[in-house]
Amino acid sequence: MDIIHERAAGIDISMRVAKVAVRVLGKRKGTFTTSVTTWGSTTAQVLELVTFLVAEKVSTVAMEATSDYWKPFYYLMEDELPVMLVNAKHARNVPGRKTDVSDAAWLAQLAAHGLLRSSFVPPAPIRELRDLTRARSVAARDRGRQVQRLEKHLESSGIKLSSVASDLTGVSGRAMLEALCDGERDPLVLADLAQRRMRTKIPQLQEALVGRFTEHHAFMVRQYLTQIDAHQRMIDELTARIEVKIEPFRPARDALVTIPGVSTVVADIIIAETGADMSVFPSSAHLASWAGVCPGQNESAGRVKSSATTHGNAYLRGALGVAAMSASRSKGTYLAVRYRKIAARRGPIRAVVAIEHTILTAVWHMLRNGEAYADLGPDYLASRNPDRTRNAALRQLENLGYDVTLTPTTAA
Repeated sequence: MDIIHERAAGIDISMRVAKVAVRVLGKRKGTFTTSVTTWGSTTAQVLELVTFLVAEKVSTVAMEATSDYWKPFYYLMEDELPVMLVNAKHARNVPGRKTDVSDAAWLAQLAAHGLLRSSFVPPAPIRELRDLTRARSVAARDRGRQVQRLEKHLESSGIKLSSVASDLTGVSGRAMLEALCDGERDPLVLADLAQRRMRTKIPQLQEALVGRFTEHHAFMVRQYLTQIDAHQRMIDELTARIEVKIEPFRPARDALVTIPGVSTVVADIIIAETGADMSVFPSSAHLASWAGVCPGQNESAGRVKSSATTHGNAYLRGALGVAAMSASRSKGTYLAVRYRKIAARRGPIRAVVAIEHTILTAVWHMLRNGEAYADLGPDYLASRNPDRTRNAALRQLENLGYDVTLTPTTAA
């Protein structure tokens, strides 16, 4: 096998130390020497390692993406060395030879032969934006969990507010919960705190607010509300910070929100996770594969073992799932019609994945070529094959017991 890099390094990283293997081509053809050293993971020691590798004149450095322990090494090396971060799944060692030293030597050997693919690591501005959007996603998820815990606790008190109000923490729901915590127990008074459209549900609210709400319930509800408020403040602060960091990418975000189902929050996540630079991804299919919104490939001896989607980028997939569900409920759009067509044939789960793939394909073309989103319209699928659409409609009518005769409205 050809040697691509005559001087290659492999780094096996743990929380406290790293094993560094430097593989150097020998004087005789086909020979090489590998030396393995141990380095600490503190900044000072990593900088010493950088100096060491520069002195060794390595032309490539490979390290596995081990938890978050790779970050201090990669971030301190990226400006000085040709470093690549590789997926651990793509660099598995020979079974039975699993040690930190052998892993480092194995990485160096694979890197020397050019058998490793570098993972996508965005530049520093995108990394900062990604930290903010991911923290906001986690805070929103934690806030939702607290709301669920609040709802469960209200059930134990007999208060069925969530059966009438769709949002417990909305203006009306919050006012009623605050009044309950302050000692008010009259359901007529509590129901009268409803605002706007909720006032049409006052009779149902009066019935739902009858329970055995005690001081213990008041204490617990107050704790949950405090936690919900804390998460909401964090979300608001993160959103304000994101608005500052997103400024260089605002034209891209303004373009992405024109896609049905893509909100500002979803657009922020797409930009933060992909870097908004589509030159990293050779094609839209490559981007879809990286995100995990296309069928996987696992075939042996001509038999397909599995075509399930890969894990991909969890944050990006979550945002695309929200966008796909929203697009499926939109009115008069191509995405909504496509969702219903696929869902009827293959089920809603696969339909959602298909819409995620379609949205991401549009994102790639928009950010790569500067194209504006143009909806194909609800009639696009039917107009592509009018004969097939006509025959399908005829079969449906015949199955319902109708004898249909068609007369063209225009001359052929």
